[in-house]
Amino acid sequence: MTDFQTMMNLTGETAITPAIIAGLIFMFLIFLVIGVFFYVYYALAWYTIAKKLKHKKPWLAWIPIANWALILQLGKFNWKWIFLILIPLFGWVVLGIMIIISMWRIYEKRKYPGWLALTIVISTIPVISYLAIVADAVIIGLVAWKDRK
Repeated sequence: MTDFQTMMNLTGETAITPAIIAGLIFMFLIFLVIGVFFYVYYALAWYTIAKKLKHKKPWLAWIPIANWALILQLGKFNWKWIFLILIPLFGWVVLGIMIIISMWRIYEKRKYPGWLALTIVISTIPVISYLAIVADAVIIGLVAWKDRK
């Protein structure tokens, strides 16, 4: 029997080997590290933006969901709109649109073109999503740490 045949059981399904489990754990850890990096990066960027716009509670940028309320407040919406998250689909779409509008306003306050907030919408297109995610990360970094006159 070959190695491939030994991996197959009588039903024709692939057996889960220690190598497969190790590979899955490794992939999980890689995605976890990347996720933590992006979370810290975006939290630090929004914290910096909130401080530069003189928000009273910039530390909200570090708290999940509260960071969206912070973005809404910086965009001149009431923070209570965050409760739209409790309404599946319709509430999520409306909240997403409000966050994009808020980001547009925030970018303009920081003297950047507001349409740059639309990169988050472009990131939902599968073919160019990775490029749009990188572009969004670069844009939020510029808005946070590069002052324009």
